[in-house]
Amino acid sequence: MAKLIVSDLDVKSKKVLIRVDFNVPIKGGVIGDDNRIVAALPTIKYVIENGGKAILLSHLGRIKSDDDKKELSLEPVATRLSELLNKPVTFVPTNEGKQLEDAIATLSDGDVLVMENTRFQDIDNDFGKRESKNDPKLGEYWAGLGDIFINDAFGTAHREHASNVGIATAMKAKGQKVAAGFLMEKEIKFLGNAVDNPKHPFVAILGGAKVSDKIGVIDHLLAKADKVIVGGGMTYTFYAAKGLKIGNSLVEKDKIELAKSIIEKAGDKLVLPVDNVVAKEFKNDADSQVAEGDIPDGYMALDIGPKSIEDFKAVLADAKTVVWNGPMGVFEMSNYAKGTLEVGKFLGTLSDATTIVGGGDSTAAVKQLGVGDQLTHISTGGGASLEYLEGKTLPGIAAISEK
Repeated sequence: MAKLIVSDLDVKSKKVLIRVDFNVPIKGGVIGDDNRIVAALPTIKYVIENGGKAILLSHLGRIKSDDDKKELSLEPVATRLSELLNKPVTFVPTNEGKQLEDAIATLSDGDVLVMENTRFQDIDNDFGKRESKNDPKLGEYWAGLGDIFINDAFGTAHREHASNVGIATAMKAKGQKVAAGFLMEKEIKFLGNAVDNPKHPFVAILGGAKVSDKIGVIDHLLAKADKVIVGGGMTYTFYAAKGLKIGNSLVEKDKIELAKSIIEKAGDKLVLPVDNVVAKEFKNDADSQVAEGDIPDGYMALDIGPKSIEDFKAVLADAKTVVWNGPMGVFEMSNYAKGTLEVGKFLGTLSDATTIVGGGDSTAAVKQLGVGDQLTHISTGGGASLEYLEGKTLPGIAAISEK
């Protein structure tokens, strides 16, 4: 069944709690990247333009001490949101108590309020991590502040926290509505369709360091995709499984047998690099060379090689659905970023395909190349998108009401 969406609800004069994902990089009060704030704007604008009172909740970083609180306040985010909306935004420096309740009581239709970082609830209390351990009393308290709950934070949909599942559970217990925001709707639509109802040929590109991080995804997608391209550090566990020499490359020895079983099950669906950029040291300026097949003793593979790039492009050329999660090499080092960047650039040329990118480094590559507008969807949730691609039920989505 389809999920209830914010546009299905009458928000006029209602206090609308919106769980957004404002987990943006902040240093010294300066926001490094406001993409997640921008991504939340359509839902916020819909609520206030239709006469609702928008009350926003978000986490920011991990809070372990009072010192963390100083660096991880949402006040700079509220200031940036005010600039983007071109209207005042009320910031309340707490997320519980009379000051917050009084501020909500004075809101007029069309107003916006941002309460303080929900993870401030993870210290200085008797319960422990009230937010991230989903304290039901905290969920009930927050639910009591509003009439409707909108979850638009896909980035935390794989977590069962008080500010998403807790509020939703308490709202539904009172017969109140829980809906998805437009960003959440988009994530469900694109990632869900890619896995459950893709246009073929369907190609998945999976990178990153460890096979153990992607076992479930590889397994799930092998049953759905026409091809699964593997790059990044986990390649060399597959190399070891095939009996190839891996030099000093990254390998998970306890996953070699598992990699063998995946290779046997996958047949020609699994596409591995045929050459690699290798170096003797894990340094950007280390002397490097291209090695085909076996990786020489004393060397480690740090990126896919030129033949592999062309092979991967050939596989992608006629794809109708592509899902990409994870880099092809040590993307943080410019001399080993070519594989990742070339894949991203090529995806931008596939005008007849649904192209979906999820995961920190792949998303960073797409932004670096400036091809974001040429892709169908860039997911806002790394861990959440990975679990969705694995076929898991995400608690944050499951808690949203059905239409």
